[in-house]
Amino acid sequence: MFSHIGKTRTPRHNLGIASLLSFVAGLVNVVGFFSVQKLTTNVTGHFAFFVDEVFKLNFEDAVHVALFVFYFFFGAFFANFIVEIYSRIRENQIYVFPIILEASILAVIAFTGNYLMLEDPDIIAYSLLFAMGMQNSLVTSISKSIVRTTHLTGLFTDMGIEFSQLFFYREKKRRRRLLNSIRLRLTIIIMFFCGGVSGGVLYEHFGIKTLILGSIILLGGCYTIFLKLNIYS
Repeated sequence: MFSHIGKTRTPRHNLGIASLLSFVAGLVNVVGFFSVQKLTTNVTGHFAFFVDEVFKLNFEDAVHVALFVFYFFFGAFFANFIVEIYSRIRENQIYVFPIILEASILAVIAFTGNYLMLEDPDIIAYSLLFAMGMQNSLVTSISKSIVRTTHLTGLFTDMGIEFSQLFFYREKKRRRRLLNSIRLRLTIIIMFFCGGVSGGVLYEHFGIKTLILGSIILLGGCYTIFLKLNIYS
């Protein structure tokens, strides 16, 4: 799922990683918003707030909002930087360290979140945006830009295009490719929704500690990689 890259990837691999990571993103999206009332899986809204603050000449607040965008960007940069370095060591494990780091960030925020919400809640937003930037960068690299999991705008756009193309393309191979792509995007949307619902329900009982579930899911994915590598190596 994580270790197959490029030509060795199949729709099944993309479906697996889409299910896993979109569930985590949906969970983080809801838990982050409930905890600090900030968007923590994408930066579109933050950029709108940034422009609004600039037009109001509230430059200090604008810089503050810009940091949300920066941390998402830095997460994406950092993840790919690590991948490029590690690809020269052992290519089939290049995504393991960033995933473990993302899981660690979620775990740390889960256990320190109640304190941070009182002292400096923005640290929670920065950390989660950094983690989601990492995730989006990783899944984009792994799937060669086929899968993205931290926001849904592009997914609905692409799916709308593909549904319209079903009315015009009758050739079996082309239709099969379209249907596989639609199934993949529907999986991401459904799992994102399931992650969000799970996050909302669990937040009522466990608060920000709900992020532990996301950490466990990510570590479970890494364990699966090592297990398969040991079996087939």
